[in-house]
Amino acid sequence: MPDTLSDPQIFIPLATLLGLCVGSFLNVAIYRLPKIMEREWLEEAAALHGDAAPCPSGERLSLSSPRSRCPQCGHAISALENIPLLSYLALRGRCRHCKAPIGSRYPLVEALTAALSGYAAWHFGFGPAAIGALIFLWIMIALAFIDFDTQLLPDNLTLPLLWLGLAFNLHAAYIPLADAVIGAMAGYLFLWSVYWLFKLVTGKEGMGHGDFKLLAAIGAWLGWQILPLIILLASLAGAAVGISLIATKRLSQGTPIPFGPYLAIAGLIALFHGAALNFHLSATLLPS
Repeated sequence: MPDTLSDPQIFIPLATLLGLCVGSFLNVAIYRLPKIMEREWLEEAAALHGDAAPCPSGERLSLSSPRSRCPQCGHAISALENIPLLSYLALRGRCRHCKAPIGSRYPLVEALTAALSGYAAWHFGFGPAAIGALIFLWIMIALAFIDFDTQLLPDNLTLPLLWLGLAFNLHAAYIPLADAVIGAMAGYLFLWSVYWLFKLVTGKEGMGHGDFKLLAAIGAWLGWQILPLIILLASLAGAAVGISLIATKRLSQGTPIPFGPYLAIAGLIALFHGAALNFHLSATLLPS
């Protein structure tokens, strides 16, 4: 079986199909995880005050239950209506029951996850590096969309991502373990320092603590050497998007924008092409 999977003609389509299915699950996680976190916070706050824990919908919410429903009419989504991409196309982007439009986000996440999964399989080939890359990109996609929607980077995604990076690099899947450990520390401390410097100067919080943990996780996977490139790419992307949104009056000045999606994009670029980009960046900044 491993010999069969190592054949690119089998491994790449299989990874793409797996990514398509995982993308469907990521849609659930992106939507539900912030709601689960909010409910947990309300329950903890109620417990501190000795009150009964609130339960807004009357049922326990998790990533596996209840079944997905149309947010407009409450129609429970059947298995045939939940086939990644195909169901969206067959239903023409509308609920089968009430004909309310289904957001284009759902097929976008599925297609993006499938495409990046196939690309990871092609780029790394069958082996631990490809498996790690799939896990890395799946979590990155979830974090990017959650942060974009809610400006939250959940610890139950960023912290496992960090530890998984160190675990994969125990045998140098991407970088030596020492570089991974230093990368985790440097990633966290850099943004932590920027946060406190900005707060001391302006009296405001310039970013959330989740950004520290996300950059630390990227450092654990890809090493401390890649961090300047990550910060540069994320900052340029964030500035470009912010300026364009302000210029088109879709965002007012002073409105905070999440930094996590740009860190995630930079992390994915670095996962695949970080070494080459770092070389060209070094050659540009430090000509011989």
